[in-house]
Amino acid sequence: MIYRFFTGLFALALLLVSPAWAHQQKEAITRILFNPRTQNIEVMHRFLVHDAEHAVKELRRTSANILTSEEDREFFSNYVQQHFSIADQDGNTLALKAVGDEIEGRFIWVYAETGIPPKLHSLTLRHDVLRDIWPEQVNLVNIERHGDVRSATFTGGSNELTIELATR
Repeated sequence: MIYRFFTGLFALALLLVSPAWAHQQKEAITRILFNPRTQNIEVMHRFLVHDAEHAVKELRRTSANILTSEEDREFFSNYVQQHFSIADQDGNTLALKAVGDEIEGRFIWVYAETGIPPKLHSLTLRHDVLRDIWPEQVNLVNIERHGDVRSATFTGGSNELTIELATR
């Protein structure tokens, strides 16, 4: 009887604590896709709307509402574009063109693209989005090319990471 009581109490505690704990983990996911049809590198960043709003509030020192304010979404999108970059194996920064943003449920997506340079063997990524605000922020990047997926995780003091690309 007491075992069931404590098991139930523990399960209830997990239900109550779990959502709050999960939100404490500051995480974002970026997908970089080599699109052979368009010959573009497509960059898709996904952030929690809640984190984006807090970032805008912190950076602008004013209230923010990502869901209803186009100005706040544009501010956040510009911030993302300024804190993310890609360079080729020779150190040449690829000029990313902002494509837009959208809200999907509890996430904001920020999009950019650039042409695929010839003879690209590796990418050096800089991804310090939100990491200048929250040092514990984790940014995961998945790079998809020729059916192969490579990943880079930005944590702690990692500011730039180089990924060797799959070749045909």
